[in-house]
Formats: sequence, structure tokens, C-alpha cells
Amino acid sequence: FNLCWIRKLSCGLKWSLSAHIYLEGHQQPNFSVTVCSLLFSFFLPGLGLKEHSQIVAQHNRLRSRVQPTAANMQKMEWNEKLALVAKERAASCHTDVPPQHSSSFGHIGWNAHLSAHGDASFSDIIDSWFEEGEDFIYSTGKCRENASCQHYTQLVWATSSHVGCASQLCLRGGDLWEMFVCAYFPGGNWEVNGRLVVPYKTGLYCSLCTSSMSGCFRLWDHVGGLCEIPKNPCRMSCGQHGHLNVSSCKCRCDPGFTGRLCQVRCSVQCVHGRFKEEECSCVCDVGFGGAECAEKVQFPFHSCDVMVDDDCFMVSSEADTYYGAKSRCQERGGILAHIHNQKVQDILAFYLSQLETNNEVTNTDFETRNFWIGLTYKPLKDLFRWDTGENPRFSSFAFGQPDNQGFGNCVELQASSAFNWNDQRCKTHNRYICQHGESPSMWWLHFF
Repeated sequence: FNLCWIRKLSCGLKWSLSAHIYLEGHQQPNFSVTVCSLLFSFFLPGLGLKEHSQIVAQHNRLRSRVQPTAANMQKMEWNEKLALVAKERAASCHTDVPPQHSSSFGHIGWNAHLSAHGDASFSDIIDSWFEEGEDFIYSTGKCRENASCQHYTQLVWATSSHVGCASQLCLRGGDLWEMFVCAYFPGGNWEVNGRLVVPYKTGLYCSLCTSSMSGCFRLWDHVGGLCEIPKNPCRMSCGQHGHLNVSSCKCRCDPGFTGRLCQVRCSVQCVHGRFKEEECSCVCDVGFGGAECAEKVQFPFHSCDVMVDDDCFMVSSEADTYYGAKSRCQERGGILAHIHNQKVQDILAFYLSQLETNNEVTNTDFETRNFWIGLTYKPLKDLFRWDTGENPRFSSFAFGQPDNQGFGNCVELQASSAFNWNDQRCKTHNRYICQHGESPSMWWLHFF
């Protein structure tokens, strides 16, 4: 169907129907115009999703560029119900301002423009509304004499946060026109004692956002920011390889990545062992060590510092981060110490206290006098686990501990708390305790 055919059809209807009709005692608009509008609505598509996005983006770009700078300008969002209201307004082909109240919305603000078909796009019309701001004097809240600014003030009304727009082809006097309409909620252009309320408050952008819109939206080409409902109240990002749970403020990492922010790529090949995704490291088979479990090792029973039942515990003479310590124990064919009962806790605490008494902890590189054991906090599971994957059956956390979940995820024996447990940042440099089993297959069973 082409426009000429539609125009002929609508003109034929114009002659076949009376110029005005009466319904319940009220004079109605020219019926041929209404029929013509319906025909154009049927044969010509309305605004699509692409146009919706473009209109919203243009509104936000212009709203962020007001001068003087706005401190409380809110980000605009598309609203489909407002678009339907705008479509009804556009279908009337009248530019007269309708009542500003709607049963479903309350106060609605309007911008409307009628121009010859093909003369301007929706983008051109929105730009023309914004250009009215050149005649708006913010300090007085008034427009220059003989100028119109109400399209501009509605477009940049700070608290108008939703918009819906529509366009309509209209036949007038045999000529084709296009009606552009945008509906805004909450509406703007309020007046007090005959004076227009200023459309926004000046100041540093986003400095006067409300608590419910405490986010600050900016695009790379924006001059200022726009207040928005914060999409990320955690104020953190899981990068390209994770997904943020905004309710818990924790990252769920993609396969092959680990770390609090999913920033560590796991590329470990476990030759003689199994890969632990949570730790991004290998748990070696018995008799093998090293970062990739590729080295054949012998358990150094001859240098055990403490024997508890069938387990050998070695206290390091050097300090390292938690994961560095874990790797060093593994290179020696062991694991960071697991404390499964009070007996082991008491014996290790006593031995370490004797080191303190004998003043053997003298390395100035140590950040603390504490010792790593093989227990870490798993944010995604919200619990502590031994490096073998076991849930703790025994706990000896110091009073008030743990208190750093999400930040201090690694556990140490704390000297100031009689070597009871404390959760600490994993990057801290501590000495550490390695554990080896007299019968390796026995402690290997704990892995399952």
C-alpha cells in the first residue's frame, strides 16, 4: 500500500461521512481526520525497540548537558504505558495540551510537535525542544520575551524519570503532517503563584540525588551525571569472568577463574592429582608434590617438629602468603596443617608458645608471629573448609572470631590469642605448619 492509495481512500471516506458527528450531545472532531489517522496507524509501523532506545539515550544525553550543571537530574527510562498514552494523544492529531491528569499515572507532562511529513525526524524534534533552552534564563526561571521554553523545561525536568513517545501521520487540508508526542512521568512545568518552578537544582552532578536514586549514571560522552537507582549497590565488579550476586555482594566465577573478583585465571595442569576449582590449585596424589603435582617426593619424617599420633607436623622457618605457604607444603609432599580435634590444637599451641618463650621467632620479614593452617572461608558457600574439601568437625576460633568474612578468608594460629584461630587476609606473610601422614593413604582418605 502506498501513501497515495491511503490518501484517496481517506478522502473518499471524507465525502461519504458527515463532517461532524454527535455522540451523547458532544461535538466530535472531523471524522475523516480520525479515520485517516486510524488508517495510517494500521498501515504504517509505530516506533520500534531501536527507536525507544534512541529516544531514551538522546533524552539522557541532553539532560546531562544542561547549563548550569544539574545536581539532581534523574536518569530517564522508557515506559510502555506512557508510550500508549502518547499514542492516543498523537492519534488525535491535535497539538492542544490535554488535561495533565491520568487515572493510572497522576500528573503527566507533555511535549508535542506537528510538522510537515518528512521535514524532521523524532531526533530532530527532541533536539529542537532542547534548543529552546537557549532562551531560558535559569536565574529567573523565565523564558526570554516572545520565546517559548516549556518543551525544554519539561525535557530537563529533573524528577521526570520515565518517558514514552509516539508519532502519527495526520491528513490536514489534503496535506500529510506528522505528529510527535512524548509523555513524561512524573510531569513537570509546575507553577507557584504564576511563576514556573525551576526544572532542576544546580550544583555538582549527582550531589543532590535522593537515597533511592543514589547511583550516578554516566556515559563516556556525558558532561555530567544522572541520578539513578543503583544497579550495583555492592560497588564492586566481578569483571568479564564472573557474575555478581547483588544480594550477597559475592562473585560467582566462570569455569577456569577464581579469586574474590574472579580476577585469577586457573591454568594449572594436575599431573598426579586433582584440580580444586575453588582454590585454583592441585591436590596432589600421595607421593607427589609441586604446583602441578609432577614431582616425586619423600615424606621427611626425620625432620618432624611435632608428632601427634600418626601425623608429622613441620613448622616453617620462613614466611609466605597463605597460597605461597600452601604451595611450599605441597612441594614437600604435604599439606597445610589440618586440626581435627582438641588434642592436636593443644599440642601445637604448646609447641608454638615454646618457640615464643625461646625467642626463636626472630625473622624481621614476618608481619606477625602467627602461623597458617589449611582452613579457608568460601564466600560462595558462606562457610569454612579445609583445603582437602572437608567441613570442619572441630573449631578453635578465638573470642570474637571469625570477623573478616569476605576480606580475611584464610585462617592462622594467632599468637596473641594463645594460638587459637583467627581469619586473616591471605596476602599476609606468616610462618606456616605443614602436615605429613605416617601412612599417606590414611590422610589421603580425608580428601573424599
